[in-house]
Amino acid sequence: MIPPIHLPWQPHIWREELANAYRKPDDLLKDLGIASVDPPYNDAFSTLVPRGFAARMTPGNLQDPLLKQVLPNRQESQLVAGFSKDPLAETDLQHGFNSTPGLIHKYQGRVLLITTPACAVHCRYCFRRHFPYEENRPKHLEQALAAIEHDASINEVILSGGDPLLLDDSALADLFKRLQNIQHLQRLRIHTRLPVVLPQRITQLLLDTLSGCKLDTVLVIHCNHPNELDQDTQRALACLHQTRTWLFNQAVLLKDINDNVEVQVDLAMKLFAQQVLPYYLHLPDAVQGTHHFFIDRTRGLAIFAQMQAKLPGYLLPRLVQEQPGEASKLIVSTK
Repeated sequence: MIPPIHLPWQPHIWREELANAYRKPDDLLKDLGIASVDPPYNDAFSTLVPRGFAARMTPGNLQDPLLKQVLPNRQESQLVAGFSKDPLAETDLQHGFNSTPGLIHKYQGRVLLITTPACAVHCRYCFRRHFPYEENRPKHLEQALAAIEHDASINEVILSGGDPLLLDDSALADLFKRLQNIQHLQRLRIHTRLPVVLPQRITQLLLDTLSGCKLDTVLVIHCNHPNELDQDTQRALACLHQTRTWLFNQAVLLKDINDNVEVQVDLAMKLFAQQVLPYYLHLPDAVQGTHHFFIDRTRGLAIFAQMQAKLPGYLLPRLVQEQPGEASKLIVSTK
């Protein structure tokens, strides 16, 4: 008999979990036993936190590293020099990365497909919190797929958003099928936070879609802190591992959340225990409304040097920073 940890969830459960998510900061704080904070939080970027993710937070601790990632903060409304709505120039006409609605084409050989504007959690440091999703909605899918089909230099499609796993199973299966029919594609990559914040999304139909894909499949989760990983994430990732999908993690270095070597080493170890390899550790982007999370290059390098001394090479993510117009993400190094 297959151990329960390897069994996916029934398809209705994740929708129920999402419908029941926290949408008011005060409700989240109340259930954590924390009094509402004065002055009140700015919530122009709406709150969304699945209850299963909130259950991993420490009651009574306003400084909990998971809570700080999702709780609105009045500092978000402050305008700070050097921070902009589009620091990566994804929608800048001069660079032309987003010339086809629904596609972002920054790097040779691979293109990012915006599948949905929705996420299952609203991370306050989100680098696309100001992205013009209305101009890149799924209604442009036909145009985006046609652009991919007509550009034979593209060998990899990255499903992103929002979060692509918020598509239902049938829509995702149909998208996989259409992408597999494009002859020059070799790989399909999915960037998602759902196995971490909403592991119930891992259903049998999703696993069947991944297992049956003719393209090489890569799934990159987003986990910033070891406390985000629990028995449910272990179950979700074990199920995904059975589909022969490569599993990697990308994290963002965030002030007062994971900006120390002990947390980073623990994260790498726990990821590996759940069959995920650390991939990227991003220096944060200078996004308007996120300056209170910002870690500069000097601080990032100091932490990374300590990580190098403590971790084997296969558990050491690459410290990277993205700059518009470069041929790839830049590997941050002291050399």
